[in-house]
Amino acid sequence: MKKSKAAVILAVILAAFVGLAYYASIILSSTGVGEDMSIPLGLDLSGGVSITYQVVDENPSAEDMSDTIYKLQKRVDSYSTEASVYQVGDDRITVEIPGVQDANEILEDLGNPGSLEFQMPDGSVFMTGDMVEDAQGATATDRYGNKQYIVSLKLTDEGAKIFGEVTSENIGKNLPIVYDGETISYPQVQSAITGGEAQITGMSSFEEADNLATQIRIGSLSLQLSELESSVVGAQLGSQAIASSLKAGAIGLAIVMVFMIVMYAVPGIAASLALAIYTTLVIATLYLFDITLTLPGIAGIILGIGMAVDANVIVFARIREEIATGKSVQTSMKIGFQKAMSAILDGNITTLIASVVLMALGSGTVKGFAYTLMIGIILSLFTAMVVTRYILYSLYALGLKSEKLYGRAKERKSIDFIGKKAVFFTISGIIIAAGLISMGVHSATEGKALNYGLDFMGGTSTTADFGKDMTIEDIENDIVPYVEKVTGDSDVQATKVEGTTQVTIKTRTLSLDERQELEDTLAENCDVDASTITSQSISSTISGEMRSDALKAVIVSCIFMLLYIWFRFKDIRFAASAILALVHDVLVVITVYALVRISVGSTFIACVLTIVGYSINDTIVIFDRIRENLALKTGKQTAEELREVANKSLTQTLSRSINTSITTFIMVVMLYILGVASIRDFSLPLMAGLVCGAYSSICIATELWYVMKVHLGKNKATK
Repeated sequence: MKKSKAAVILAVILAAFVGLAYYASIILSSTGVGEDMSIPLGLDLSGGVSITYQVVDENPSAEDMSDTIYKLQKRVDSYSTEASVYQVGDDRITVEIPGVQDANEILEDLGNPGSLEFQMPDGSVFMTGDMVEDAQGATATDRYGNKQYIVSLKLTDEGAKIFGEVTSENIGKNLPIVYDGETISYPQVQSAITGGEAQITGMSSFEEADNLATQIRIGSLSLQLSELESSVVGAQLGSQAIASSLKAGAIGLAIVMVFMIVMYAVPGIAASLALAIYTTLVIATLYLFDITLTLPGIAGIILGIGMAVDANVIVFARIREEIATGKSVQTSMKIGFQKAMSAILDGNITTLIASVVLMALGSGTVKGFAYTLMIGIILSLFTAMVVTRYILYSLYALGLKSEKLYGRAKERKSIDFIGKKAVFFTISGIIIAAGLISMGVHSATEGKALNYGLDFMGGTSTTADFGKDMTIEDIENDIVPYVEKVTGDSDVQATKVEGTTQVTIKTRTLSLDERQELEDTLAENCDVDASTITSQSISSTISGEMRSDALKAVIVSCIFMLLYIWFRFKDIRFAASAILALVHDVLVVITVYALVRISVGSTFIACVLTIVGYSINDTIVIFDRIRENLALKTGKQTAEELREVANKSLTQTLSRSINTSITTFIMVVMLYILGVASIRDFSLPLMAGLVCGAYSSICIATELWYVMKVHLGKNKATK
C-alpha cells in the first residue's frame, strides 16, 4: 500500500470515527431525557406506562389467569421486548410497557380485551377466541394477480380440528365472527379448511384488515378484561444508574484500550481505534433500530465488546507467531488475518446461532438480550476484520514497519494441561456439589433452593402517598433502607407514579404481620399518612411459560450450536465436549447464586446467557487450533500424540485466552465498582461466570475432548 493511499484511508477512518462519536454523543445526551434522539430505555431505567385490567369473569381459574397473562405478554412484546405482565391479587392483571409515556395511546391500540366467538349460520357458537393462536393483517394476490387485503389466522390444534369439521360441513355458508356481541366479520366458507390456517378476504384496505386482526387477537384471551386504571410510572433505577453505567463503560473501555496498546503496541493502537468505532456503531444501531436497552441489554453489549477484543487478540497472536518464523511484518499481517479467520468466524457464528434462536423462541428479557448480542457480534466482526485490518495496513505503510512494534511470539514449552485433567474435574465437581448441597439445604429450610426474586416468585406491592414529589435517588436513600430492614431482603423495587406523590414498593411476599410492620415503619420514619397505604399480592413478571420459553430457547440453541460445531469440525466429540463445558459453566454460575444468595430475577437469565455466549466463543478458538495442529499429523494418532496436540494447542492459545478474559473482566468490574446496588447484584455473578468460562475452556472442554477421543468412537486412539 502506498503512503498516499494509507494516509487517505486513515483520514477517512478517523473522520468516520469523529462523525460517529459526535452522533453517539447526541444520542447518549438525549437518552433518559426524553428527547427525540435517544435510545429507548427499559422500565428499570426510564419508566413507562402501567395499565391494570380487571377480570370480568367471576372466580377466574389459575389456569385461565396464567394463559391470559402469557398471551398478553406475547402481544405487548410488539411495543417493547422488555414489557412485563403480571397478576395482582386474585382477579387483576397489570401490564407495564417501558419507554412510552402516553397511556391513552397504548389503551386505544391494545383495546379492552373481550369475548370472541365464531358462530354457525344459526348463531350457535362452535369456537371461541382462545382457540386462535395468532391473527395478522396482510396483503396477497388472487389467482388473477390482483392485490387483496386479508387476515391470516393461525389456530391451535383443538381449534384446527373443530374449524376443519365445521368448514367441511358449511361450504358456501357464512360463519359470523362476533366480538363482545357485535359481528365484526361475516366471512363465507369457500372450501374446507383443515390445516389449522385460514384467510379472511374481502377487506378494502390494509388498515381494515389490520384492525380486524387486532380485534381477533384481543378476543383470543382466555378471560374478558376491562380497564381498571392506567398511569405513567417512574424508573426503578433512575438517572443515577444510567450515569454510573455510562461512566463505568467509558472508564472500562479506556482501561481496555491502554491494556491493548501496552500488550500489542502498534496493533494495539489499531485495535483501540477499531474498538472505539465499534462502541459508537453499537450506540447508533441501538438508536436506529429502536431497541429497548435494559440491564440485560447492557450485558449483551459487554459480551460484544469482549468478542470484539477477542477477534483482534486472535489476529495479533497469529501475526506474532508468523513473525517468529522469520517472515516479514507485512507478510505476517496478511497470513495472520487469513489464519485467524476460521477461528473468529466459527466462534462468532456459533454465538450468532444462539442469539438468533433466543430471539426467535425467547420472550421478554431473553429476546432483549438476543437483539443486543446479535448487533454486537455483527459489528465486532466488521470492526475486527475490516476496520482493524485497514488501520494496521495504513500504519505500516506510513512508516511503522519495525518488527519490534508488532512483537514476536516466544517459543513456550507445552504445559501439561491434559495430565492434570483429574484435578480439574475434581475441582469442578466439588464446586458444583457445593452448589447442589447448598440448594438442597436451603430448599429444606426455606422452601426454595435459590433466592428467587420478585421476577420469579411474585411478592407484595405496597403503594403509599408521601405528600411530596420524590426523585428515584430520594426513594433509594430515604425509603428503601427502611423497607429492607423490614423485609431483610435487598430485592426491593420502588417506582413513583408520575404526576402524583405516590410511590409503589414491590418486595418479596410479606405476611400480615410484616405488612403491618412496613406500614408502621413508613408512617413513623417517612411522614406517610397510614390511611394512604395499600398492599396487595402480585404474581411473578416472569411467568412459568416465559421460563419455559427461555429454557426451550437455550436447549434449542445448544442443539444448533452442537450441530454447527459437528459440521465444521467433522467430529461429534468436539461438539459434545463444548456443550458439556457450557453445562458446567451454567452449573457453576447457579452455584454462585446458591452460595451467595444473590436474588434470582430477570438478570439471572441474561447472566447465564452471557456466560454461554462467552464460553463457547473461547472454546471454539482453542478447538480451532487443535484442528489445525491435528491436520499436521498423518495417520491414526496415539493417545500420547493426541495429548501432545491438546497441550500444545492450549499453550499456544493461552495468552489469548487470558488477555481476552482480562479485557472483558475489566468492563464488568467497573460496572460492579461504580454501579448502583441492582447493577452490582448483576455484575457479581457475571464476574464469577467470566472466570468460570475461561477456566472451563482451558481446563475442562479440551480435556473432555481428549477423554472422548481416546476412549469413545470408532477411531479410538491407541494407548
